[in-house]
Order: sequence, then structure tokens, then C-alpha cells
Amino acid sequence: MGKVDVIFKKEDIDPASMKGKVAVVFDVLFATSTITAALAEGAKGVYPVLDHVHAREKAKSLKEPYILAGEDHGKLIEGFHPPLRTYLKSVIQDQQVILSTTNGTVALQRSSQADALYACSLLNNKAMADHLNEIHDGATLTLVCSGSSRHYTLEDFFGAGSLIHYLVEGGHWTLSDGAQTALLFYNGNNEPVADLLSKAKIGRLLIGAGMDPSEVAFVSQEGIWKTIPFYDRAEGKIKEWKHELS
Repeated sequence: MGKVDVIFKKEDIDPASMKGKVAVVFDVLFATSTITAALAEGAKGVYPVLDHVHAREKAKSLKEPYILAGEDHGKLIEGFHPPLRTYLKSVIQDQQVILSTTNGTVALQRSSQADALYACSLLNNKAMADHLNEIHDGATLTLVCSGSSRHYTLEDFFGAGSLIHYLVEGGHWTLSDGAQTALLFYNGNNEPVADLLSKAKIGRLLIGAGMDPSEVAFVSQEGIWKTIPFYDRAEGKIKEWKHELS
């Protein structure tokens, strides 16, 4: 029987302690949702980097078509595409995406010593649960909520709860107290997910700053894609899981 634990924010990640574990990172608003959408809609891969400096360094080393996308504390980085599906879906086909965000890509980097590392969102939560039950049955799963500004965020905790819900539907797992709490939160929610995420701090801030609420509505959809974003350590990028990798 496998085990499931939850890390509440990226600052709580001990990179060395991730060894021997399977890590699943959530940044529902928006990095891991953007990664899921990008791979589902034709991007060749996504390089999650720590900041815009690392993004530009990575760009110099690539010998294939790429785009830069990212934000820094909610503000667009000069020369970068906004890191949202609406802006990226028309430009990512057959491109490598170099993605820099304040929280999600940092959490992915800090989790990269895990034996296996995935990016999850509500958009692919059901498929991710099926994949983990099939490939990592009996493993120790660490669900990483990226959080924001050293605080945990409602949307990532809800995302972790959603994955746990589908994990226990199809497999046998021992849940930590944190994982139990996330599951109870997810199962106890009675309002539309888009409304819940719009009321979260990040949702309020972004919508208040002029972001179209449809961005939140889109990433609130559960299970619309079967895409499994998997971190290939040798290449330093996230790409869609293929069974030959197993």
C-alpha cells in the first residue's frame, strides 16, 4: 500500500528529501494548468525555470524553435508571452516553451530530485490518478502545493484534494493528516469550482488586476485532458508521458 503526503508551500520543500519519492506539483493558478494545456495542445515540451534570467540562459542554449512565457509576482516579463492558455494556444504548436513563474516553476525545480516528478492540475487530475495507480502503486507520493508568498493557497490545496479523491477511488493508499484534510476539503466543497477559485486570494488579485475571469473558469474544469506532464531529468524539461518511458 502506497503513502500520500502533502507539502503546503514550496518553501517547505527540502530538495534532498525528495529522493526516493514520487512528487506531483500543483500550481492551479496557473503554472501547472498552463503546462498541462501547452502539452495537450501541441507544445513539444516545457522547461520550468527559476526566473527570467535562467529563462534567457536556457533560450541561448536551445537549437530548436521556442517561446518564452512567464510572469514575476503577477507582472508580465518584458519579451515574454503571458503564461496563460488563452495567449499561448495559438503560438505553442511544435515549440519548446521556456516557462518562468513566481511559484509553480520554482516548486518544480525544488522537487526535481524526486525519483519521478509530475505537474498536475484540475484539467488532468483524473488521468493523473489513473497513471499513478498504474505506474506507482505502493510508492510514497508527495503532493506539492506551490503556494504563494510563503503561504499555502486554497486552489493548490483543492487541487491536491481532487487528485487524492481519484487516487483512493482507484487504488489503496495510506493518507497523512494533511492528505486526509485535503480530501475532506475537496469532497466537502458544494459550490462551482470556478467560483471557489475566483474567491481565493490569487484569483481575487488577478481578476482585480484585470484578468479575464474566463481564465479561472477554464482551469477549473476537471479531467478534460488525459495529458500526463512528466519531468525528464536528463533533458531538464517536462514532456508528455509516453509508455516507453516506464
